[in-house]
Parts: sequence; structure tokens; C-alpha cells
Amino acid sequence: MRLVMKLLAPLLFWIAFGLFRSPVLRGSRRRHTLAMKLFRLAADNGNRRALSVYGHLLHFRGEGVANRIQGAIYLQRAAEKGDVKALYQMGRIHEQGFEHHFRVEPEQALRAYRRAAELGHPLALKRMVELCRDGGLGLSPDAQQLSYWQQKQPALPAGK
Repeated sequence: MRLVMKLLAPLLFWIAFGLFRSPVLRGSRRRHTLAMKLFRLAADNGNRRALSVYGHLLHFRGEGVANRIQGAIYLQRAAEKGDVKALYQMGRIHEQGFEHHFRVEPEQALRAYRRAAELGHPLALKRMVELCRDGGLGLSPDAQQLSYWQQKQPALPAGK
């Protein structure tokens, strides 16, 4: 049964995602509850995208501290599976700390930012440039690393 659920998890995620983004019955409590249950079922069966989306929803939109902590735990699991958005958020959580469950851990924050930046997350790239230019999180200013991260940043479009 566990294998069947692992195989169905991506399908459950896409159903939940479609339901969540659909304009049909927008504002319906039943639709929202069903979508959240499907996200959780897919996430609990190891789907990386579901872990990330459900974690973000709980962490940033959850009611109460317990839901926000649970969201951070789902984000941590998604980050462990290599989800770039979750990696960046875990960098922020480890840098700032969150409630009693996540302490301020500069080494973990730096590791998460670096990994997200390597995968091309624009805000993680920006944070790595800042850290290499100004120092922080146990990193001293380093011109060579600064150049490396600046080269990886995408070019900004010209202003009008």
C-alpha cells in the first residue's frame, strides 16, 4: 500500500495544485480543505513539490505557531530533497531562527543559501553576493567568491 501511495503522490499533488489554483468555487472552504488534505497526503508520501508547496502554505499562511512550525518542517524535508525554493527559505529560517524549533544556525543558513544559489535561485544568489561582499554567517569578505557569485547572477533587464 505504501508503494502505491508513493506512486500516486505526484498525481495527488497535481490534482491539489489544480484545485488550489482553479477559479471555480474560489473562496469555498470545502475546496480549500480538500486541496490542503491532498497536498498533505502527497507531501506525507514524499513528493518533493508537495512538500515545498504545502510547507510554504503552512509556514507563511498557517493559522497559529504550531502550523507555521509544521510548515517549516515540511520545508526542511523539501530542502533535503533538493527543492530550490525550500532551500532558500531554510537559509532564511536558519539565519533568523524561528520560534523554539529552529535555532539561529549560521553554518546551516550558509549551506542552504549556497546550495540554492548553485541551483540558480535568484534571491539566494543575491544573498551570496551580499555575504561575500560584506561578510556574515561566518563568512569573511572574499573578492574571488564575490566575483564567482556575481557572474552566476542573471543580467537584469534594462529600465525604461
